[in-house]
Amino acid sequence: MEQGTSGVSYERVDASYFKERGLQRYAGIWSLWALGVGAVISGHFSGWNFGFGTGGWGGMLVAGAIIAVMYLGLVFCIAEMSPALPHTGAAYSFARSSMGPWGGFITGLCENVEYVVTPTVICFFIGSYLNGILDTAGVGHVWPPLLWIGTFIVFLILNIFGVELSFRVTLIITLLSLAILVVFWISAIPHMDFSRWALNIAPDGTELPEGNGPLFPFGWEGVLKTLPFAVWLFLAIEQLPLAAEESVDPKRDMPKGIILGMITLIISAFMIVLLNPSVVGVGAHKLGTSAEPLLDGFRAIYGSEAVILLGTIALTGLIASFHTILYAMGRQVYSLSRAGYFPTALSVTGQKLKTPYVAMISGAVLGLAIMFILYQFVGEAAIGTTLLNMAVFGAMCSYILQAVSFILLRVNMPHIERPYRSPLGISGAVVTIIIAAVTLYYQLGDSTYQQGIYWVLAWFGVGILYFAIIGRHKLILSPEEEFAISKGHEEYKTH
Repeated sequence: MEQGTSGVSYERVDASYFKERGLQRYAGIWSLWALGVGAVISGHFSGWNFGFGTGGWGGMLVAGAIIAVMYLGLVFCIAEMSPALPHTGAAYSFARSSMGPWGGFITGLCENVEYVVTPTVICFFIGSYLNGILDTAGVGHVWPPLLWIGTFIVFLILNIFGVELSFRVTLIITLLSLAILVVFWISAIPHMDFSRWALNIAPDGTELPEGNGPLFPFGWEGVLKTLPFAVWLFLAIEQLPLAAEESVDPKRDMPKGIILGMITLIISAFMIVLLNPSVVGVGAHKLGTSAEPLLDGFRAIYGSEAVILLGTIALTGLIASFHTILYAMGRQVYSLSRAGYFPTALSVTGQKLKTPYVAMISGAVLGLAIMFILYQFVGEAAIGTTLLNMAVFGAMCSYILQAVSFILLRVNMPHIERPYRSPLGISGAVVTIIIAAVTLYYQLGDSTYQQGIYWVLAWFGVGILYFAIIGRHKLILSPEEEFAISKGHEEYKTH
């Protein structure tokens, strides 16, 4: 046992420890692109549309543009940090090198909330789509928790049995999801009536039967209240560095993969925000409370008789994100566990599987438990927005800390190798911090978001208490920790 800085203790382990926790390198540029886009793409199928209820069409568009700027700042920060610190730890790894063990743990804890809760949001929407299909087919409404459990089991199996299979599935379903969105865009254009349907929300929130309402029915305040929902158009693109130790050449491929992914998502986000509410018979007012907006659009274009086929097709986007977020959740828990911040049993991968199956199963069980608890406390009608805001709250905290890490690494470790440098520099990180902080402010200040945030704050409290009492005395000299300690000493000597 070695005493470290900041009141933490390290244990040196032998080679067998890391042999039981090894990963397999497979991913190239397009696998990484698919991982990033696939993780987000479900947000273009469901979730984002709740922003119509808080901001109207204009509010959703402007909020989406503001959030896109935030993500561009974040993505360029990550594109610089990830090849410079090519470890599976990602956000935790960046913060560990820049802010020490406590900063690393708290950043990792924020990201942990995001990656455990986000699959539950997508799982909820998958259940909603499935019940919409089953109701149409005459089967009737299935108890949602049964659909949630079945969804987790199927995609845990796909993720656990081999990284090569996981990346291939990710690439295929991501391409299918984008193809489905393109088909919808092409189908929607002849059926557009923008002024009549996209602008059918009155300033008091009621539906305008003839449309032609204001672009910003709730004013600038509505734009700001819509920021948390606009996040859903891009949330989880930042997960790419979690694949650093499974990337063939992370220093070359990671920046390209994440930047290409962001460009893809910006184009798709604009098209879906423009076209989905503009389809005749749909409208922004209806989409403001819909759990299946893309299916509503397809139904309006092709008729209810095609809903089973179209709903099944529309599920592809949700499946793509669910599959890739489970991947990210497993790697995120794995990295914190391997370094001792979480119990080390969670990072076992096995010598044959080479996938963090214990981490994925544990995270899935926790996620399902949260869904069951909220199902009892807030009911089926509110569970989707509650879970979504929990995920967004954790993500915003993580983004602020990652941008702070970027600034500190630029200032305090200027000599580390940086294969890619952000063209936005520190100013891009500052913009990210400001927008994320404003988004947090509007989550904290709105009673509709607060219930989910209380759950997250309790999560933070339990996690910090665990680390203060137990975790900080059980740290392991993992690759992230070795890097942070050695580079910190080098920079100290340089100065």
